[in-house]
Amino acid sequence: MGAILVIGGIVAIIVVVIAGVSLRSQRAGVIEERLGRYSENTFSNVVAADSQPKEKQLTFAERMDLALKDRKFAKEMKGQLARADLKLTVAEFVAAHIISMILVATVVFFIVAQGSIIMTLIAGAIGAFLPRFYVSMKQSQRLNGFVNQLPDILSLWVNALRSGYSVMQALEAISRESPDPGAAEIKRVVQEVQLGITMEDALAHLLERMPSDDLDLIITAVNIQREVGGNLAEILEVIGHTIRERIKLKGEIMVLTSQGRITGTLISGLPIVLAIFLGLINPDYVGRMFQDRLCGWPMIAGGLFLIGLGAAVIQRIVDIEI
Repeated sequence: MGAILVIGGIVAIIVVVIAGVSLRSQRAGVIEERLGRYSENTFSNVVAADSQPKEKQLTFAERMDLALKDRKFAKEMKGQLARADLKLTVAEFVAAHIISMILVATVVFFIVAQGSIIMTLIAGAIGAFLPRFYVSMKQSQRLNGFVNQLPDILSLWVNALRSGYSVMQALEAISRESPDPGAAEIKRVVQEVQLGITMEDALAHLLERMPSDDLDLIITAVNIQREVGGNLAEILEVIGHTIRERIKLKGEIMVLTSQGRITGTLISGLPIVLAIFLGLINPDYVGRMFQDRLCGWPMIAGGLFLIGLGAAVIQRIVDIEI
């Protein structure tokens, strides 16, 4: 059984790596071809080549992208990757889940569980969620960084408008002067408007990538000002002051609730860490829980359920909305 898992894991990793390399090379070829169309030396050759119909052979990764393109979970994955600013396709993201699951299961099977199939399956299920956990962490980091930048972005926007800039010129100046992730997101808004998308739709796309109540308030104010008129600089200045006070209040609440959050983390993680430690120093002592299906498995399931419930309750208590 161990040999089968190892061989299957190695084969799956090789297939995924080959598919990723082929997709990257195919992307590079497409980019070079598009750039070549604007070169004087190759423009006529490319036009002549395009005039001749030819069949394009798709790679394995591209076929996976086409197969997953219209699926609901694929659209959700695209949104998550866009919010995390990760340059991955849906096929590559799915492949990352498979690789993580196989690697974690293999390591646990040979090192930790020492041949236990149940522990290996549990570890594989946990490993399958590691890429999603990483993407969620990147999303949270980018969103928090963007929200903390909003007061500075509004200050630059107000100063640019009072200097005589238009809304688009002010956004272009913000994209050049601000650090990431604010600069990257504002630059994307400017690029979408330059490509023909309306200002309302471009700002709506920004709100989809960076869901925030403060940003929603800013976008609503900008859209109303574009329809009915008014002094946008004064409106944004008032909103910026409100956001600064809200961020300051959130920081004070985080300090006051830090003890509760740390306590919840320790209480939730202590039983799991203790079980892993006991499993390493005395496998037979903890192994009886996994061998006894009538008593051990329900106790493990009940313990995990209560740990998750306690963590959720503590997180709900310390999560104070402003």
